[in-house]
Amino acid sequence: MVNGSNILLKKEHNLFKTAIALSIFTILANLVEGGFSTVLGASDETLALFGFGVDSFIEVISAAGVLLMVSRLASGASHERGRLEDLALRTTAVSFYLLAGGLVISAFLGVVTRHTPESTKWGIVISFISLATMIFLMKAKLKVGKQLSSPAIIADAHCTRVCIYMSIVLLTSSLVFSITGFGWLDAIGALGLAYYSFQEGRETWEKAQGAETCSCGDD
Repeated sequence: MVNGSNILLKKEHNLFKTAIALSIFTILANLVEGGFSTVLGASDETLALFGFGVDSFIEVISAAGVLLMVSRLASGASHERGRLEDLALRTTAVSFYLLAGGLVISAFLGVVTRHTPESTKWGIVISFISLATMIFLMKAKLKVGKQLSSPAIIADAHCTRVCIYMSIVLLTSSLVFSITGFGWLDAIGALGLAYYSFQEGRETWEKAQGAETCSCGDD
């Protein structure tokens, strides 16, 4: 029995280390992605790319909340797991709300100003790189989150999933604009993502309050 318990504890410890590594990688990847996107978006006057960069910084908030939680748990604060899970869930929920707000503002500005970028080539390049990175992170977070039975890690994976959808929107809008010059697709897609992000934020916040049992563990 003792050996069995030790094996389980060691496995859990390794999963916490993996979760920490994923959170750190998420933070670094989004800082780099956000930096390049905002700078290149500003230089090419591309609202979609600039907004994508700002949203990357919002993703950092969620990852930082999960990193704090997992680090505390890995250091032996298992008695605080419930409180730390709630804190991480609330942080992720706020990230979703900020993301939704940013998307609505970006879409509104795009429609009102009828802005057209100088070039969308960097949007195509960055969205391709982001897709590959975020798909890997989402799958890895879901796997670890389910193994640890951690709603916060799973919610963070869903936050990463929203970034995947955003990358698809950025890629599609950039390609369509480069071919046809039609730029409104970006605003339409952004509003759809804003609604989805708001719904995820509300579900995550309710889970943190214990108001209901949601299906965040389902892929």
